Amino acid sequence: MMGVSVGLLSTMNHNLAYNLSWRTVTDRALISSNSIRGQLGHSLLSSIKYAYKVDQRDSRIRPTRGYAYLFSSQVGGLAPESKDARYIRQELDLRVALPLGVLNGALNAGVAAGIIHPLARGSTGSISPLSEQFYLGGNRSLMCRLGGPSSLLGFEKRGLGTDLRSSTPENSENVASTSPELSARGGDIAVTAFADLSFDIPLKPLRELGIHGHAFVSAGNLAKLTEPDLRKFPLAEFLQTFRSSAGFGVVVPTRLFRIEVNYCHILKQFDYDLGKAGIQFNFSSP
Repeated sequence: MMGVSVGLLSTMNHNLAYNLSWRTVTDRALISSNSIRGQLGHSLLSSIKYAYKVDQRDSRIRPTRGYAYLFSSQVGGLAPESKDARYIRQELDLRVALPLGVLNGALNAGVAAGIIHPLARGSTGSISPLSEQFYLGGNRSLMCRLGGPSSLLGFEKRGLGTDLRSSTPENSENVASTSPELSARGGDIAVTAFADLSFDIPLKPLRELGIHGHAFVSAGNLAKLTEPDLRKFPLAEFLQTFRSSAGFGVVVPTRLFRIEVNYCHILKQFDYDLGKAGIQFNFSSP
């Protein structure tokens, strides 16, 4: 995907931008459904996005007190003769940091949610654009990014709900030529949550460098919206199928980014998820 973004308004709390991107979706492995095939090929994706952000935390690398939140709303499918129906995508991200008073410890917690909903039916019905759907997974730090649901430690990038048809031996030669959106099950609605306990390591050389330890737990889920009426959304099933992970690690903060060396343990996953316990390395910018 190639594109440009033009800032229309930018202040301390407000941001308004127009985005124009050229997207190519391929499916040489022939794994997509009939409804998705309408989005294959080249298309022009045009959207306008507004975001309101407040960040009152004392640090973006290692917050020990304060709060932050972000709300964004994006209207897409504005390009003439677009393959995609017009849609609205909304995201909410809430964070809070509470000092504990022992070993410079702090408890950080956050919850993020997002929803994408078609405004009108297009040539592909009510199917939302693949590139704008939500995908969960990846080793991005739980602490740094403020911008909606995405990170879920212990799961590979786009590893939540991966379509196993794209990893079968008979399709292995063609998977490299298939767009990544087709080998993962994106969602029209997504929710993630986390809690992170940070603390100083009782060694003076490490404290002076800001190197500290942390323990965390994270959870998340995504789903398709098959009905335009949100009251028909199967909320109970959605809550019961949350995936989760927990772990601990060492954090090396720098001025530019945050380095984490974590051990992750998968608490809950399904057969079609790409989750794996073990040592993971994270490099995240604030």
